[in-house]
Amino acid sequence: MEFISEELDNYVCAHTENEPDLLYELNRRTHMNVLIPRMLSGHFQGRVLSMLSHMIRPTNILEIGTYTGYSALCLAEGLVDGGKILTIDKNEELEDLVEEFVQKSEYKDSITMMIGDAMQIVPTLEDSYDLVFIDADKGNYINYYNLVIDKLNPGGYILLDNVLWSGKVLEPAVEGDTDTAILIELNDLIHNDDRVQEVLLPIRDGLMLVRKK
Repeated sequence: MEFISEELDNYVCAHTENEPDLLYELNRRTHMNVLIPRMLSGHFQGRVLSMLSHMIRPTNILEIGTYTGYSALCLAEGLVDGGKILTIDKNEELEDLVEEFVQKSEYKDSITMMIGDAMQIVPTLEDSYDLVFIDADKGNYINYYNLVIDKLNPGGYILLDNVLWSGKVLEPAVEGDTDTAILIELNDLIHNDDRVQEVLLPIRDGLMLVRKK
């Protein structure tokens, strides 16, 4: 996931808005107590998510992949008054931690978490969305994209994390590495989808920004 030098990364972070105190605490708790803490969006990417949300000013956000709730809290910063986030994750073991930090935040009335399989939940949703953030199991990324594109309002955005997959998208195919194969297929699918405009940002592990025309 490291595409620039540590020194340059430190400089970038030092010249990026500080993460709010609550998010700093959640960042620390995640690294101390939760497996695979690198899955956290973290300071820099979290500020990117906040900035994009402020630019888009969404009314409804859908997030697939809550983890410890850091990204949901970042995205909530740009909601219009009365806006809502629905975040979905299948890991019920993290529900209490997410709920703790949501309740500590000023966005506690804006964020709803659902525990379950997004492949089953998303087709039942009746709302349309201005912003969708996908950061879950890579094997279903194409499925998630296909599920949410019709629920996205015209002019709405989809953000997909980890689309560079530590640079593996450039390497020869490895037998059994289905995640890499799916991400390569996804990136090509989006690039050739006439319904959208896309830009792949080399932020952390790759962030695909998609706008529905």
